Amino acid sequence: MQRSFLDYLKVTFKGMAMGAADVVPGVSGGTIAFISGIYEELISTISGVNPSLLTTWKERGFSAMWQELNGNFILALFSGILISIFTVMRLANYLLENHPVLIWSFFFGLVIASIWFVAKQIPKWNFKIILALVLGAAVAFYIVSLPPLSANTSYLFLFFAGAIAVCAMILPGISGAFILVLLGAYKSVTEAAHDFDVKTLGIVGLGAVFGLLTFSKVLKWLFVHYSNITLAVLTGFIAGSLNKIWPWKKVLETETYGEKEVVISDTSVLPWNFDGDPQTLWSILLMLAGFLLIIILEMVAGKNSDIPDAAN
Repeated sequence: MQRSFLDYLKVTFKGMAMGAADVVPGVSGGTIAFISGIYEELISTISGVNPSLLTTWKERGFSAMWQELNGNFILALFSGILISIFTVMRLANYLLENHPVLIWSFFFGLVIASIWFVAKQIPKWNFKIILALVLGAAVAFYIVSLPPLSANTSYLFLFFAGAIAVCAMILPGISGAFILVLLGAYKSVTEAAHDFDVKTLGIVGLGAVFGLLTFSKVLKWLFVHYSNITLAVLTGFIAGSLNKIWPWKKVLETETYGEKEVVISDTSVLPWNFDGDPQTLWSILLMLAGFLLIIILEMVAGKNSDIPDAAN
């Protein structure tokens, strides 16, 4: 597909949204990719990274290899993610620290709409589809309810933590940052980033690359052969994550990582049982804003799904 500069600029903005989501423990960059219409292309592009690209480079030149890689898409998307990490992340962190109920209300509305968005891609519902959705929701709900493990700083553990977390990042509904918290690796990774510990970051990065290249091939295969069931499971993942991003929480346990305090255990409460100002009216308005944002994005995208048809 031939794209203009403006098209790639839009991909960069979508990457910025993904990056902002991925650094928040509880929001998935995969969900953003899904609702912005680039999820299947992202999975296909990543799964297409293999040694044959080197053969193409040798026989037909760098330009042919870059085109086969879908390099412009990768460059635009990951540029946006990096820009977000160093800019939008600061705004997201500020809002989460100073206006948590309001920002989580917006995310909640956004995710509610994304459940509808993903589910409507399934053309025909049956018992298998409903069962897949319920199982996906149950797995996601269980994951976000788990207590975190104790910290582990071994390099082998950090390698696999990076691999597992990046798999979660490309799964709609499950946050890679939250998976790091659950595994007890969040502190090690954030401290390494703060201290510019290149060795630790490199090991986590290698794990992430390994997990990304491996898991993306599995996801692509599932989309090709079991598209509807895969969509149902992903819809369930998103629905099961709603408990994690419910705006009104009672904090049970926190832990300080450097200068950052991260909630590692909490429970959802109703607005009138919230210990503080529930800001109910503004929260409802922001939920509606998040919901409407997805509707607008779909309208702008021309209501075109990027999920390939496949028989189930």
